[in-house]
Amino acid sequence: MMSAGDRVGVAVSGGIDSVALLRLLLELRSEVGMVLSVLHFNHRLRSAESDADEQFVAGIAHRHQLEFHPGGADVSQFAAEEGLSVEAAARELRYEFLHYWLGAEGQEGLPHAQKLDKVATGHTLDDQAETVLLRLIRGSGLRGLGGIHPRIPVEDEDEEFCGEIVRPLLETRHRELQAYLNEIGQAWREDSSNADGHFTRNRVRKLVVPMLEREFNPAIAGNLAELAEIARGEEDYWENEVAGWMGTGVHWSEPEWAQAAYAEPNLVQIGGTGPMPVADDGLRTRIENASWLVANASVSRMWFLGEPVAVQRRLIKAIGERAGIPLEFKHVEEIRRCAGEDGARQVSLPLGWKLRIEAEQMLFATPDLRAPRPAEDYEYRVSVPGTVAIELIQVQLELRVIPAAAVAGYNPDHLLDAQSLPGPFVVRNWRAGDRFWPAHSKSPKKIKELLQERHESQPERRLWPVVLSGEEIVWMRGLPAAANHRPKAGQEAILIAERALAVDRKT
Repeated sequence: MMSAGDRVGVAVSGGIDSVALLRLLLELRSEVGMVLSVLHFNHRLRSAESDADEQFVAGIAHRHQLEFHPGGADVSQFAAEEGLSVEAAARELRYEFLHYWLGAEGQEGLPHAQKLDKVATGHTLDDQAETVLLRLIRGSGLRGLGGIHPRIPVEDEDEEFCGEIVRPLLETRHRELQAYLNEIGQAWREDSSNADGHFTRNRVRKLVVPMLEREFNPAIAGNLAELAEIARGEEDYWENEVAGWMGTGVHWSEPEWAQAAYAEPNLVQIGGTGPMPVADDGLRTRIENASWLVANASVSRMWFLGEPVAVQRRLIKAIGERAGIPLEFKHVEEIRRCAGEDGARQVSLPLGWKLRIEAEQMLFATPDLRAPRPAEDYEYRVSVPGTVAIELIQVQLELRVIPAAAVAGYNPDHLLDAQSLPGPFVVRNWRAGDRFWPAHSKSPKKIKELLQERHESQPERRLWPVVLSGEEIVWMRGLPAAANHRPKAGQEAILIAERALAVDRKT
């Protein structure tokens, strides 16, 4: 992973794994011929404790005569502003910091002499096992089961390689690193937030993995890490296959209606009867602001049906990913089923896409943006427990009660207090003037502003779903639940779960 002459920044939090990584690399640096420095990102989540961690890491760097590069940000504030969980916000800011030292972010402020070739992080086999397990629990395909990758190439804004993040300890157990530090007499810092049961990963680490080791398989962590290794190899193979299909089996074309957006005036159509239309600036703006690729994709139906099921699924997902269509497993299976039936048909897909199945081809047709579609309001009354299907946005919301004994197993950002909000509830799209106060934010804000901050584009923004109790909005898609209705300890809670609606088939 490291070569002679590499300038390697070691990301050190102060915990066992990262401190052990630094000490191990210090033992190897003369043998490998690398130049080490220390990076530390202060998340400012634990006040004086976070500052003490930074001072501790700075002390290690100083004792070993290493350059120390500190950074930090107010993670809680960033999470509230961006509508992210604290865990997701911390990771995003931390990796921005690491990318900066590789020259990928804000390189104009980083002297080339200080740019690093690699950044090493202290992820272990235990972290890998927890990641794979979390993705299994949440629902993941083969790509997600690949877990934490040993190496991540990092590119700058011009998509040029500028370095990589490496994880040298992915085959090493946490307990082995702790024993190593005890043996050499190296102290470390304990992060008190690692005992906080509100964080999903902490619950998996403290409850789920030990239970699986104790009750089912003592080697479960190693097996999950091996599964990740297998999944990454499989995914590498399929990515190469998909790249070939995108250039041969799938044909992309501009829809006829989109040509008016970029038509040049005063040109005469060859063989036509008059000048071409003047460019439609409004249509051009709608195309450029679309959250999907404005291009049709066509596939030979006979070729598709002649391929194995695994290829069919991969092909459909690849088209969806490139085009920006959020296809779930249900969509993929419905497309496969319809493709195999006789007769022409049309399938409705998310975001207004259509799949037209004809005798010779399957055409994924982009939504027509020539005229802004008038958004319809929707409103449904629902009790708890209950389910509502929102056809306009191809989403189903399920409201269910979580027993008091099971509340600890859920992210509190996704739960509402059942006693103060007995229902019934109203599910509708937001309206002008609506305000919402998500958890981890200082005060209510206009939903229009919250959606602008998330960079949601039309028409999705206009139809964004909210849930009301009485006159108060208590839930908004994509944000933590209402700040003033968080569940209380020892009491039932309400979970609002969202999933894609099954694809409608039209003959």
